[in-house]
Amino acid sequence: MMLIRDAIPDDAQAVTQIHVEAWRTAYAAILPEAFLASLSVASRQAFWVQFLAEKQGNLQVAMDDGRMLGWINTGPCRDQSALNGDAEIWALYALPTVWSTGVGRQLWVSAQTRLLELGYRQCRLWVLAENARAIRFYKAAGFERDDTPAKTIELGGAPVEEIRLSCRMGVRRGLSATSAVNKPETRPVATG
Repeated sequence: MMLIRDAIPDDAQAVTQIHVEAWRTAYAAILPEAFLASLSVASRQAFWVQFLAEKQGNLQVAMDDGRMLGWINTGPCRDQSALNGDAEIWALYALPTVWSTGVGRQLWVSAQTRLLELGYRQCRLWVLAENARAIRFYKAAGFERDDTPAKTIELGGAPVEEIRLSCRMGVRRGLSATSAVNKPETRPVATG
């Protein structure tokens, strides 16, 4: 049975591994091959060790039998135009081997529950415009493209466009924020 819990500093290596594997798979047709090949757990792990030690954001992990399957990190919206009640999904990644199994949806349910408890009512995120799989996932979770103009960023030496999606919390398709009854700190979730 999958369990969703808050991340701890000892999770840094598994968080990093998922981050690298998900980027290499999700962005294979979007970002330069050499850049993706250069990503490594060794080069990224120090960032996640510090990030988790400083407890930045609300990072939750999905665990199954001691193995991390994915994670989500949320916090206040970082956009300059953000209002007080605006949250943001800073990142959501799962092992490519568990894509389309419900891991990402359950992570979002848990994160949304936490954000609602913290008083947030709107959630925003930035996604690469070419990442059709992620956009489908977020739209199924209730996110829609908002009127914020797209922005171009550079990743791996290549210009890529990001678009912003928004969701009123508690207004979602499929799963409700109240469907998981345990506290978000340690939430068992049936999958299958």
